[in-house]
Amino acid sequence: MSMRIIVAPGAFKNSLRADEVARAIESGIARSGLDAEVMIAPIADGGNGTLDAFLASGGQRKTLTVEDPVGRPVEAAYGLLPDGQTAVIEMALASGLELLKGWQLNPMIASTYGTGQLMKAALDDGVKRIIIGMGGSATVDGGAGCLQALGVHLFDAYGRDVPRGGGNLDQIFVIDWQGLDPRWKNVEVLIASDVDNPPLGEKGAAAVFGPQKGATPQQVEKLEANLRHFFTLVRDQLGVDVLNVEGGGAAGAFAAGLMAFLNGRIVSGIDLILQYSGFTEALQEADLVITGEGQMDAQTIHGKGPIGVARLAQQHGVPTIAIVGGLNVRDDVLHDAGLQAVLPIVTGPMSLDEAIEHAAELVERAALRLGYILQVGR
Repeated sequence: MSMRIIVAPGAFKNSLRADEVARAIESGIARSGLDAEVMIAPIADGGNGTLDAFLASGGQRKTLTVEDPVGRPVEAAYGLLPDGQTAVIEMALASGLELLKGWQLNPMIASTYGTGQLMKAALDDGVKRIIIGMGGSATVDGGAGCLQALGVHLFDAYGRDVPRGGGNLDQIFVIDWQGLDPRWKNVEVLIASDVDNPPLGEKGAAAVFGPQKGATPQQVEKLEANLRHFFTLVRDQLGVDVLNVEGGGAAGAFAAGLMAFLNGRIVSGIDLILQYSGFTEALQEADLVITGEGQMDAQTIHGKGPIGVARLAQQHGVPTIAIVGGLNVRDDVLHDAGLQAVLPIVTGPMSLDEAIEHAAELVERAALRLGYILQVGR
């Protein structure tokens, strides 16, 4: 009897898309000679590959020109799901780190304006729900740029529009939200995120994520003070307090901005994708799930895609094995989190560049070995 396998990996960052990882695993399993029926279900948790993961189950990709984090034109896409009422936006496609070279990273000027342009286009499509993936942002602007794209005016003490970027938030004197489209009142905004960091403090957006986006220690202090200034004004002028809200620090506190102005609600990105992909239904007939990601570390167990997959599969009595680019966490920790085994793809000494260059081949070979193992005793 054929073994029924669900292949549900995430992307290998800077290397392979989730669907490419899935195809490589499928190929390796096939080469092993294992008698298996394979279902491919690429995943994401709000970060890289989120749009592709949602559209894998159907829908329409819509592309337009928006502004990248530093104001240059870039082609970015959002998705319309088959229900015609739900849009999916992967904010990194418009406001993400991967759009910039290392020397271009600068959260003092980087803005979420382009993501706001995508949201406005989705609103004009008449959607009633927008899912916004938060991972991979190049910004620490509290969502201010996005809000400016949606019609919110941020004025300085002289009545001038404040320039974009986290480094300019301290110039805001008055927040005028009258230009915000009234249609937003009838749109559910779901913030797909895998972090629980607050906007401010030692675990906040500037302190934790600022350095990843190019901020110096001095800039981290400035960004922290600027976010505090911005969200204090939001509290005092809008009557909405998101200064310490759990999860509000996602994407440079973009999540907090969406919560304050659009009544955004944080949800698990992986749980949403599994809900829309029919993964739960597929588990009813599955014998094994194969998941994976580029780097499995201590952060993985805190809401990352592979653990979301493993936990749901475990609830249905289906074991899960992960194929990963790198492993930097104890096996027993991952086992306790729901993974039966983790197989790194690297079999000998090699540089990161080599591993990235040959990632598809390495993933396929790991799946080939797994396929051989699965035939023991069958």
